[in-house]
Amino acid sequence: MKNVKTYFLLHILLLGYSLADLFSKLASNTSFLSIEFCLYYGMVILILGIYAIVWQQIIRRLPLSKAYANRAVTLLWGLIWGIIFFNEEITLFKVIGLILVIIGIVIYSLGDKEVDHE
Repeated sequence: MKNVKTYFLLHILLLGYSLADLFSKLASNTSFLSIEFCLYYGMVILILGIYAIVWQQIIRRLPLSKAYANRAVTLLWGLIWGIIFFNEEITLFKVIGLILVIIGIVIYSLGDKEVDHE
């Protein structure tokens, strides 16, 4: 049950991490060093700072390989943010790519059973 809580926290963290990409893209659509630009990049710095602190707590509780493999879920969030905020299209290739990444994560997670070497 402890790992379920840790994985839940990890995915909440990754959702927040994906927001850094959203704010970066929003900043790229504004004038350099304008108020909006500075606010968006301030949010990026804040999000990445929080991410760095919480990430360290996550990898204390999970193997780094598993935690890092789950970071690929940010691709899904990026696709969602692109649709919501930038009217991007969902293409067949984006969906196929996302499905392949998720399948890869599932296979990796299922195949990463501890082996007892005596």
